[in-house]
Amino acid sequence: MTLSAYRDFWHGVGERFPDLAGAVSTQYYADNERRLFTEHFPPLEGLKILKTDLWDEARNTRILAWAGEQGAHAYGVDISAPTVRLARAAFAAGPRALRGVVGDVRDLPFSDGCVDAVYSMGTIEHFDETERAVGEIARVLKPGGRAIIGVPNRHDPFLRPVLATVMQAVGAYGYGYEKSYSRRALRRMLEGAGLEVVAETAILFMPGWLRMLDLACHTWCRPLAAVTGALVRPFMYLDRHVPAVRRHGYLLATVVVKPAPVR
Repeated sequence: MTLSAYRDFWHGVGERFPDLAGAVSTQYYADNERRLFTEHFPPLEGLKILKTDLWDEARNTRILAWAGEQGAHAYGVDISAPTVRLARAAFAAGPRALRGVVGDVRDLPFSDGCVDAVYSMGTIEHFDETERAVGEIARVLKPGGRAIIGVPNRHDPFLRPVLATVMQAVGAYGYGYEKSYSRRALRRMLEGAGLEVVAETAILFMPGWLRMLDLACHTWCRPLAAVTGALVRPFMYLDRHVPAVRRHGYLLATVVVKPAPVR
């Protein structure tokens, strides 16, 4: 897909995609993201954090807005102008407002070493130049800064990558082109950009089809969303009470540090 076609696709998604807030599986997603922030980022008060897309802020978990409420300074970039506009609306005006810009994660419009933390969940798998995007994340991160980078789990026990591939083949996948990674391949790519892996986990231990069904029912048939929400809750319970299952979620989440330069 050309860059122009890629921009046009995500512009359209930003304009037409329904809001997913309120679905039980979205609450599960938000709970997982808040856990990641709490466990792996420094105290959020005063933290300059950059998110490499603003989809969640516009249509999903509003995780960056939550971080702003905890005292973080929120920055974000998205290739879709409608998504950036919607994301800004998720934040209160004033000093905690989102500094959101239209841009491409493969060419971030930020200076070297300018942020304390980067959060990139479900972004860099949507195009071929993934290594270039990882290099950009490393570039804007200050020495000693941390990033959480997430991509679809190739070894998801519920076979979500297979489902996504089939849906892409028939033109029924709403998120366009998407790749998946093994934990080892993701680690190798991050280390190749000069980042040090300090933790490996995952989020959303649940069948991918159930997440999609829950969102569809939440959007188009709210009475059935009570049923899909009830099916999601056992996975939420397992996530809270059996931490070992988290490594098998359908989105890998690898935590990295940018090493300080050797003097």
